[in-house]
Amino acid sequence: MSKIVFILFGSFVFCAIASAQVPTSGNVFFGYSYNNTSLPGFDRTGTNGWEASLEGKFLPFIGIVADFDTHYGSYGIPVAVTCPINIVNCGSNLSGDFTEHNYLFGPRASVSVGKIRPFAEVLFGAGHVHTNFGASDTSFATAVGGGIDYKFFKLLAWRLQGDYIHTNFFDVAQNNVRISTGIVVRF
Repeated sequence: MSKIVFILFGSFVFCAIASAQVPTSGNVFFGYSYNNTSLPGFDRTGTNGWEASLEGKFLPFIGIVADFDTHYGSYGIPVAVTCPINIVNCGSNLSGDFTEHNYLFGPRASVSVGKIRPFAEVLFGAGHVHTNFGASDTSFATAVGGGIDYKFFKLLAWRLQGDYIHTNFFDVAQNNVRISTGIVVRF
């Protein structure tokens, strides 16, 4: 009899511990994203793209976030051209396109106050950039930021978010600002 009680009690404790590890709530975000970015040798430019994230809460105010984004942009490379006498600004630019991806993970702190939920996050991961001229690089990436969710009803909200993202592509530091907005599905 004591074996059965021990097994039942042990099973109950094991299940309780295991269920405490599963997030009890969270959200999925997908939306438009603007990234003010710079690459070595190019002027700072605005890029457009998308951002998606998945958050699972493991404490009432703390969650773990997986955040992914892709931004598309164009750049110009100044080309030195010998100008004829008395002609100003005869130089030209080569233009190209590039794509930047960020894969970030980390904690997010948030609190719900009525219909709004402000949050702050610190994320770590990797960034990758690829140009149509064939140059590409991968770098450690960090992001610090926050935002606010406005709840329409229990399962649906709208997010406005801003992050400072630091990367180091082609051995030159980039300090970029990413602004995103879109739909949040809560569970």
